[in-house]
Amino acid sequence: MATIHHDDVSRVHDVDTKHPADGIVTFEEEIVRSAWARRFLAVLRIVMGWTFMWAFVDKLFGLGFATPSERAWINGGTPAQGFMKGGAEGDNPFGQFFANIAGPWSDWLFMAGLLGIGVALLAGAGLKIAAWTGTALLLFMYLAQFPLYQERATNPITDSHWVEALALIVVAATYAGDTWGVGKWWGRKVGNGILR
Repeated sequence: MATIHHDDVSRVHDVDTKHPADGIVTFEEEIVRSAWARRFLAVLRIVMGWTFMWAFVDKLFGLGFATPSERAWINGGTPAQGFMKGGAEGDNPFGQFFANIAGPWSDWLFMAGLLGIGVALLAGAGLKIAAWTGTALLLFMYLAQFPLYQERATNPITDSHWVEALALIVVAATYAGDTWGVGKWWGRKVGNGILR
């Protein structure tokens, strides 16, 4: 039977409980036991991060993939407004709402969101905030182009926005930034709260 010395007990009371990481910090290995699964989650995180980062770069510079150069943001294009106003055409019940709120501020917010979510996912830090904001962004994009009212929709209810939102939630819930990212270091700094 182990004996607890008085010095050990007094050290327990010396913990600064005001710092978020002084409590118990959960790491990915505690949630996902398989090393292979952790690696696949890291790949999923990096692919999702690259997806958001690529959308940001393409819309910023108009690389000719989803955004032609004449519609690039640096050339005066409106990356969010066109998408939001386009949803007002047809029978989309949410279209008029998005057309009414479309403005230059929505372009700035959209681009900042793409960049922030992409950086967080690629780095492996701030995954919870990235999951919340990314899911909200994807929900708004889904509603702006509501597939139930689209003529060319391949599925009237679900589309890739659902899959991407679920992927964001999975990588945040499993702390997938700990593998091939700065998640462990970040977790020691901020704890398990919303900044994790």
